[in-house]
Amino acid sequence: MGYELKLSNADFRLLLIVWEAEPVSSPDLCKMAETRLGWKRTTTYTVLRRLCDKGLLQNENTIVTSLIGREQVQRAESRQVVERSFDGSLPQFIAAFLGNKKLSCEEAEQIKQMIDEYRRRS
Repeated sequence: MGYELKLSNADFRLLLIVWEAEPVSSPDLCKMAETRLGWKRTTTYTVLRRLCDKGLLQNENTIVTSLIGREQVQRAESRQVVERSFDGSLPQFIAAFLGNKKLSCEEAEQIKQMIDEYRRRS
């Protein structure tokens, strides 16, 4: 993904529903958004149209499917936070994220394994 992904909270909330239910008919999506988010049908269609215009969802013959995965969105949004708020410094981000929180041994081991795997691929 070579462009900056800009999602509103509403965009992300609708994406979550689509990822869970896809393929989903747009009328069913409206019902789910009404139940889960309290949205009117017009709100759902407005956000759906915006996500289709961004190339993140498609609505063909009233069937809505995603064109982007949850992991891609998480990765893009995480990178944007690090770039925007921490001048691209991952160590500064981690320090701010952890604050006074203590890592469990399991969490520390998972992070170590991720770093080791990254080093092997580099």
